[in-house]
Amino acid sequence: MEYWNDELTEKSWKVLLQLKKEPFKFVLIGGWAAYLWTKLHKSKDIDIVISNIKEIEYLKQNHSLKKNDNLKKYEIQFEEIDVDIYVPYYSKLSIPPEEIVKYTTKIEGIEVVIPEALLILKQGAELDRRASVKGSKDQIDILGLLCYSNIDLKKYLEILKKHKLENYIIELKKIVANFKDIEYLNLNPRQFKLKKKEILENMRKINNARL
Repeated sequence: MEYWNDELTEKSWKVLLQLKKEPFKFVLIGGWAAYLWTKLHKSKDIDIVISNIKEIEYLKQNHSLKKNDNLKKYEIQFEEIDVDIYVPYYSKLSIPPEEIVKYTTKIEGIEVVIPEALLILKQGAELDRRASVKGSKDQIDILGLLCYSNIDLKKYLEILKKHKLENYIIELKKIVANFKDIEYLNLNPRQFKLKKKEILENMRKINNARL
């Protein structure tokens, strides 16, 4: 199953591949980063972080770049596809953009945020838009990362502590405990029950270890 229709996700993927070929550096976050880690659900929009002003200057010269002061980000639109661009010391994310660039690796030639940091970013997005369609997609991505990305919960906790976000552990437990859309995880009810038990037990262990 796909959360967005195939036509839109295919267009979005082509835009992402186009950006990858251009001479500027970025780190992929958001739904496409979750897809690269889990291979579950593709994304409609593209979310990236850039690390310095030179990249913004390149985008200004080569694309119709707009600044969104309300949401503290830059934007480029390719027909129905939105590219949201987050920059250091301006954009507001659960992990500051200037820190995100420290947590990256490459998948399929694309610089991508590591799953532990992506999980935190996804939680921040989910908290901002809970009870919306995108918030539901965030929850699916969160569970997908927990089930399929071989996430290191100790590393996740270390990043939370560094950025004073320990309350995210409680929120994550709630999301896992109350999650219902298991059809989006390619798991049957028994498989999900076992996986949920394993995730919650691992979370309990790391939570106890920090006390």
